[in-house]
Amino acid sequence: MTTPRDLSIAVMDMGSGRPVEQGDLSLALAGAEMIDLLGAEAIRLDGDRIVPGLRPPIADHLLDEAAASLIREAPYESVDDWLWRRGRGLSAAYLAALEAEGQLTRQPRRGMPFRSGRTVLVDSPARRAAANRWTSDEPVLAALAAAIGIRDEWTGDFPTTADDPVVTVLAAVNDALMELEAVRQRRAIEDAAFDNIWRGE
Repeated sequence: MTTPRDLSIAVMDMGSGRPVEQGDLSLALAGAEMIDLLGAEAIRLDGDRIVPGLRPPIADHLLDEAAASLIREAPYESVDDWLWRRGRGLSAAYLAALEAEGQLTRQPRRGMPFRSGRTVLVDSPARRAAANRWTSDEPVLAALAAAIGIRDEWTGDFPTTADDPVVTVLAAVNDALMELEAVRQRRAIEDAAFDNIWRGE
């Protein structure tokens, strides 16, 4: 399993008490993909630029799609630009992939057996692996989960200096999430002001 798939499962399973905005999850998933691509040596970071590396075979089709979408000409793409470009609609793509693979099922509504209710995870090796990674406080998953608010802030350390690019990506994810929240707040203020105009307040 990949980090974005584990994060998707964690949001549905372990973070069910805290609803997550789809835009927030999509940005975090894009960051998770980048971290996995760093681990596979498919990319490296030169400052804040994503430099494509090898094209190793990647079994996961969404992660392979992410690798294929890399900009391969200088000056390359910034980490921030990648998060916004790759993140667009990414949470829906991972949900669809889990559903297509039989990782999800729809519970019938109580009293209405022929009408489907909410989508839930089935008991599967993928779900158990994500749960093990969650309970072990694996640093990357813990930090991403904290960034989108489905667990308390993670204050641990990454084990080696080789993880510096990972820290760069996590910082960029946090910055993008704050930017998205600022946009939401600005729109809410503008909508409220517009409503007040119509009401004559």
